[in-house]
Amino acid sequence: MSQPLSREVEIEPAHTVLLFVDVQNFNCTRNGGEYANLSAAEIEQRYGYFFRAFEETALPNMVRLQQACRGAGIEVIYTVVESMTLDGRDRSLDYKITGFHVPKGSPDARMVAELAPAADEMVFPKTSSSVFISTNIDYVLRNLGTKYLIIAGCLTDQCVDSAVRDACDLGYLVTVPTDAVVTQSQERHDWSLRNNGGYCRQRTTRELLEEIAHRK
Repeated sequence: MSQPLSREVEIEPAHTVLLFVDVQNFNCTRNGGEYANLSAAEIEQRYGYFFRAFEETALPNMVRLQQACRGAGIEVIYTVVESMTLDGRDRSLDYKITGFHVPKGSPDARMVAELAPAADEMVFPKTSSSVFISTNIDYVLRNLGTKYLIIAGCLTDQCVDSAVRDACDLGYLVTVPTDAVVTQSQERHDWSLRNNGGYCRQRTTRELLEEIAHRK
């Protein structure tokens, strides 16, 4: 008798990809473009929680995951908000309304230094919340033989959540490391994890690192 289907399935490294979502200079550094018109005091008032959670917890955990996956032969890929044009005319209507614009080739489009991609790792520029909407990532993942996705990055309740739900609908088994994703408040973070728990498997970074180590 076959086993019932479940999301609670351990990864197979040969068929797994680690995807980092929007961990870039634009929104993850205090001098990034998202904060260009704000004073240091305003940044602290509005985004202090985000930067503390990112710098003290989420980013160190992302670095650990990146290192562990590279060591286990798991493909590591990245998506960043970046237009294909200098004026951003190719952006989604939502991004135009929001005012998100990262010009092609700008420093804001680079991953933060701690998570810099290796020479042969792929980066997918996107102009929508979900990387699956405005890039060919699904095509590439299938070419790689991907069955399992580990999705980390930011924001928990925006672009990460969009990627999780779309990946689920496209047939991937998704794991979210709950302390390697971050958003702008603890409440938003917790609500998002509760809401997308029905779409993915959730583990702490420590639990996932242990799983990667024994699945090598």
